Amino acid sequence: MLALLQRIKDSNITLKGDLEFVNDWDVPESDPSAEHDQLTTTGPYAGTLSAFAAGTRLRTQYLDLVSSPLLAKPVNFWASDCNRVIETARYFATGFFGLDWDSDTTAQLHIIPETPDRGADTLTPGDTCLKYRQNMRIGHDYGLMLLSRFRSTYLPAISARFEAQNPGIRFTDGELYSMQEMCGFEILVRGSSPWCDVFSHEDWMNFEYARDVIHYYRAGPGNPFGPAMGWLWLNATANLLAAGGNNARFFFSFVHDGDIVPMVAALDLFPSQEHLPVTHRPKSRQWQTSQIVPMNGRIIFERLSCKSPATNTDTGGRPFIRIIMNDGVIALPDCNSGPGSSCPLEDFLALVRRRGKEVGDFRGICGLGDDAPARISFLHQ
Repeated sequence: MLALLQRIKDSNITLKGDLEFVNDWDVPESDPSAEHDQLTTTGPYAGTLSAFAAGTRLRTQYLDLVSSPLLAKPVNFWASDCNRVIETARYFATGFFGLDWDSDTTAQLHIIPETPDRGADTLTPGDTCLKYRQNMRIGHDYGLMLLSRFRSTYLPAISARFEAQNPGIRFTDGELYSMQEMCGFEILVRGSSPWCDVFSHEDWMNFEYARDVIHYYRAGPGNPFGPAMGWLWLNATANLLAAGGNNARFFFSFVHDGDIVPMVAALDLFPSQEHLPVTHRPKSRQWQTSQIVPMNGRIIFERLSCKSPATNTDTGGRPFIRIIMNDGVIALPDCNSGPGSSCPLEDFLALVRRRGKEVGDFRGICGLGDDAPARISFLHQ
């Protein structure tokens, strides 16, 4: 965006029409070079505020577990080694555990490096999967390539509209897309954005789908490496849910949105018979990035032990797994016979094992040697 603003300035053109406001507009950051890719700290939707509020809401939701005298302390939780991810974890912990969580042995944050030598023992498998990083055709850049194809179906018309209003300048697809991205970012830090009014409802529907395309093909169900990368955390979490007991009540992991997407793909939570098209926006689709990984997105796996409504007695100790995505219950497509659309634990574990066989061995798919770590080892209390 900075490069675009500089190009407009260097052109010595006074913009008119929909873009007239840009003549007096500036980026929301006071120091863009220092604040880029950091957790936002201002505005009604600031990342700091959202993380703290999420911790407070979940503390309220699970207060009986938080205040249980049986809760083992300190509660270990984890974050990948990125400043904004770490800060998100810390603000969340303040809302969930209280102000003194890091000084009174209530909880302990563990930072997991985002380095390629971690193998499968990582929260960020996209950084350790060698073939995924190296394959220019169907690896990490696959999503960007298909995003570019879809953008070309709707952005040229917007470019033509702006050029008609401002004959002296023509915008590229990348510049137009960054204008759309700025709408959401500026809302986060300022509460509103004039960029949002520049585009039509149809433009925004196409932008939403463009976000679907990039995540779906970069590390989601449409990427050959995605499910295998996501199965690592899914399998480690399934093992925790299987163990139960031992006074461990919470296991929090904080990562990038691009690391949640592979896990959703590994679980096959939104199955579709056909991949997302890039020649047009379909009328309906299962995969919607705005619903899966919005800002401050999260997914919760609950282990439930329910009482029979008829007898008010425990259901024979039979546990169930319920999935909550961004505050909404998501039923597993083939396993939702339990209370509240939950899945019996033994069926959930069987599903995870089956998916492990289907998605393949992480080290083999990623081209890692037998000496590379084969699983996540740090998720435990």
